[in-house]
Amino acid sequence: MRGPLARFTRPTEVPVVEEKPRPENDKEVGVVDNQPRGSDGEGDSDAIDANAQAGVRKIEATTKVWTRSNLILAYVFIWIIYFVDSMQQGMGTIFTPYVTSAFALHSLTATTSVMSNIIGGVSKLTLAKILDIWGRPQGFLIVVLLMTLGLVMMAACDNVETYAAAQVFYWVGYNGLSYTLSVFIADTSSLKNRGLMLAYISSPYIITVWISSPMSQSLLDGIGWRWGFGIFSIVTPIVCLPLFFLFTWNYQKAKKAGLIVFEPSGRTFWQSVSYYFWQFDVICLILVSGGFALFLLPFNIYSYQYYGWRDPLTIALIITGGVLLIMAVVWERFFAPVKFMPWDLLKDPTVLGACILSAILFVEYYIWNSYFTSFLQVVMDLNVTQTGYISNIYSIGSCFFSFVAGFAIRYTGRFKWTCLYFGVPVTILSIGLLIHFRQPGTYLGWIIMCEILYAFAGGACVIGEQMAVMAAAAHQHVAVVLAMEGMFSSVGGAIGGTIAAAIWTGLFPKKLAEYLPPEAQADLTSIYSNLEVQLSYPVGSPTRDAIKVAYGESQKWMFVAATAITGLGLVCVMMWRDIKVKDFKQVKGRVI
Repeated sequence: MRGPLARFTRPTEVPVVEEKPRPENDKEVGVVDNQPRGSDGEGDSDAIDANAQAGVRKIEATTKVWTRSNLILAYVFIWIIYFVDSMQQGMGTIFTPYVTSAFALHSLTATTSVMSNIIGGVSKLTLAKILDIWGRPQGFLIVVLLMTLGLVMMAACDNVETYAAAQVFYWVGYNGLSYTLSVFIADTSSLKNRGLMLAYISSPYIITVWISSPMSQSLLDGIGWRWGFGIFSIVTPIVCLPLFFLFTWNYQKAKKAGLIVFEPSGRTFWQSVSYYFWQFDVICLILVSGGFALFLLPFNIYSYQYYGWRDPLTIALIITGGVLLIMAVVWERFFAPVKFMPWDLLKDPTVLGACILSAILFVEYYIWNSYFTSFLQVVMDLNVTQTGYISNIYSIGSCFFSFVAGFAIRYTGRFKWTCLYFGVPVTILSIGLLIHFRQPGTYLGWIIMCEILYAFAGGACVIGEQMAVMAAAAHQHVAVVLAMEGMFSSVGGAIGGTIAAAIWTGLFPKKLAEYLPPEAQADLTSIYSNLEVQLSYPVGSPTRDAIKVAYGESQKWMFVAATAITGLGLVCVMMWRDIKVKDFKQVKGRVI
């Protein structure tokens, strides 16, 4: 095993993809560097990278011309965006069981997130190419529109299928928005301060956890969950557009200053369609998204099929999904003119280890958290507001401790130890303790204690894994490695949701049938599928007690699975190089 203090690579030796000389008149790039050169030419460490893609050079030019007040204003806008989105996200988590219950499909609570997680994760690599080829503001505007569309669809949905489709648009937009803002942070902060800046943009969660639950309760008791989504479909674009205009305005300043000059590509409309079709590797995007979706969905819905696992539809979906994934690999290996996955970057053990750790953390989180709010209401007898407070302990604790991790990284100049000696081990401990404590009759304080431990560990892990992928790459590859990390986490979330749904649909109805009193057996289907029916039975009644026991025995195996999977995270962190980031210059222009 490698020692924690081993220095496998010095900061100046970070590998970069070999750069090919660019033709004098490169029409594909669209932006030409026109900045004045000093006598030392290549020696100017703050010069715009002439070999970077157009979007990277645009943002480097932007950070050269904007003022300190513009930089501060950008971070204020980013904080406001996160504040609004975290408030909406907290409310949406509470609304989801009520939405699925409204259509008598409470057990599909986890399933509705599978497709959205898969597509939301895979689409980040496409978004990374948009950010690098077209520019950061353009990609930001696209994800804001998608997120707004998803919120409108959720507000207007009349069945669970429409809600699931709305979730796809919403999560592609939401994940894309979070990802784009992370790229902005990477573009505008030095590496030693980046952990602190990542902690800063997550700090709104410390406030919104106290707001989201009362607002959710008020909306559910009043105008309903539909208006909860409808309100944010109006507010979201209003708070996002100022940041778009700020970056666009400073980009225009850079153009006027002569730092960059736009050159038309010379392509016709259909030539541009063909060019971007291959640049974004649309074929692989469809194969990977469809393959994962079709392969994972049967694990969520098999209990609704007449023959269960032996049903022709279940078998066909698994086989078709597997075939599509194999086709995606063959296409990428032998036929794709532009690779969807940046395989060269994935060969770096630090990048690969951080990506796999991200996937593992999302797998375990979605396994045990998918039915957590339902557990708190049904088993622990809490109302919506109290449920929101406890379910948001992770948001408060992880955001608080991410500042601790950020300061520690800035002081020591290293990040590996935060995950290897604290983040991952404490995550394993906290989930393992919940195997015993998340049962009927448990004192609520023990659950809160485990949640706090889990939250502190999560804050260290999130900062550590993001620092790992960014420190191992050059600036021009930061968007791509962050997209890979996001893709792994989203697919991990989909797998975790799939495992949770498989355990739940496989065990919960059986345990209900085993423990429900004879007079409630006829209502088994409605109890299984509707949260409000579960809550309708008085606390202390035989039926409510039977439901609680069924919850406890079903969820115990979720925690067993989550604990076992998280153990692999230690191996992933051991793969990282112990990179020193304190004196590492990665970005150009005026940054924090």
